[in-house]
Amino acid sequence: MVNRVPLLAGNWKMNKGPLEAENFVKDLASTIHDNESLSKAVKARIVEIGVFPPFVSLERAKKGIFISGIPMSLGAQNMHWEDNGAFTGEVSGEMLKEVGCKYVILGHSERRHIFRETNEMIGKKMKKALSIGLKPILCVGETLEERDGGITESVVEEQLEEAFRGLTGPLNQEGNVIIAYEPVWAIGTGRKASDEDAQRMCLFIRKFIGDKFGFTAAQNVRILYGGSVKPDNTKGLMSQADVDGALIGGASLDVESFLGIVKNTIDVLL
Repeated sequence: MVNRVPLLAGNWKMNKGPLEAENFVKDLASTIHDNESLSKAVKARIVEIGVFPPFVSLERAKKGIFISGIPMSLGAQNMHWEDNGAFTGEVSGEMLKEVGCKYVILGHSERRHIFRETNEMIGKKMKKALSIGLKPILCVGETLEERDGGITESVVEEQLEEAFRGLTGPLNQEGNVIIAYEPVWAIGTGRKASDEDAQRMCLFIRKFIGDKFGFTAAQNVRILYGGSVKPDNTKGLMSQADVDGALIGGASLDVESFLGIVKNTIDVLL
């Protein structure tokens, strides 16, 4: 059986400036260091911890990670599909790589619904990220209206089809794509999909990847759940066979709550 290391990705959204980002990473690492069993598990990479600060805070967060001695991954919350040009306010993937990013979140529901990003735009970003060696975390999910209308699977399938359109060759031989299922109605609302619903949709996504890219790709792809993930609901989610981590919003902004999610995930794994 494939050993998919769970990724716990803290999406800070528009929170934490440069100094606060660096201090947060240092506080997070210090708390891990002080807990021998937790430190041992994190250093053994039982789980992968990732932080996704705003663009302006990426460099200072990276500095905090380097100083801390605790393995953490750095990612960005968005990118443009072009390398450079007259795109005021945008950031390229190459810029993200230069500052030390391993991951980039693409297609987050807030980008889709607030900033009107289309499936086509997200597909362009996917191709660019993969072509330059950035690992995309592709977000897919349905609104409450779509859920109540019974079209969750068709909405998610369309988002996946467009994101992967035109991509050929082996996918996920080295875990180069991660998918996050984030029901829009559960983000920042305090509601979450049931553990069973999360498992059902993550399995649906895995089957899609298998049909499109083959068995190996489906087994290797990590599929996260995102939507009001908190310490008290972590164990149920992480106990599901096809849930390989979490995309965490508000709970990743506080050291205690973020580490609560990390600890509870490790408890499930061990």
